[in-house]
Amino acid sequence: MGALSLNTSVAGDSSFMIQTFYTFKLGGVELGIDSTHVAMLIVSVFIIIMAIIARVKINKVNATDTPGTFQNIVEMIVDMLGGMVDGIMGSNAYRFKNYISALFIFIIISNISGIFGLRPPTADYGVTLCLGLITFVLVQFNGIKKNKLGHFGALFQPIWFLFPINLIGEFAVPLSLSLRLFGNVMSGTVLMGLIYDLLGPFTVAYPSILHAYFDIFSGCIQAYVFSMLTMVYVNDKIAD
Repeated sequence: MGALSLNTSVAGDSSFMIQTFYTFKLGGVELGIDSTHVAMLIVSVFIIIMAIIARVKINKVNATDTPGTFQNIVEMIVDMLGGMVDGIMGSNAYRFKNYISALFIFIIISNISGIFGLRPPTADYGVTLCLGLITFVLVQFNGIKKNKLGHFGALFQPIWFLFPINLIGEFAVPLSLSLRLFGNVMSGTVLMGLIYDLLGPFTVAYPSILHAYFDIFSGCIQAYVFSMLTMVYVNDKIAD
């Protein structure tokens, strides 16, 4: 492995672009650590720490204790996510609550991380494509598990010569999910980056209002849409 080197930003780079911090060689291949890696690490560590704190606090609470504010918030979030999954997946909800909840929390925190000065990981197509591929594998796995060979037979329905269209439709799932999430988050990131570059030292209240829309409102909507479509695609394969 070659020596670790620090890359400075190229002159003229905008704040919405992915910035490479370090590059190194591993097995003759040049690799880098950029703003997406750093943001994903921060988001992941934050989620893990919050989960550990929630587990510790809940384990310490006795039947006679009054739950604190933190526990009430955690229980409210769990109830909300559980209700969302129950409402869409019905009797199959218990099998997917943990995954859908983790997916929703990761996406929403990634989307709103721009408020705290990070470049949202979901503004990188490499991240959203991986999320879309995970959903694609989940859909196909559960379809095969439920319907066996009938899962592939459905590609020839209702008429056999529609097979190419049905096949394209299956592979369009990860692309549509990933591009929708990436496009919406990236557009907000680009607009906010241009505004910060334009205003420079005069950046005060105006961008904060836009952050409320692009990061909070739009970020929550996109997290819900991605999770909801994941549930719909899976439910469509395993429904009786």
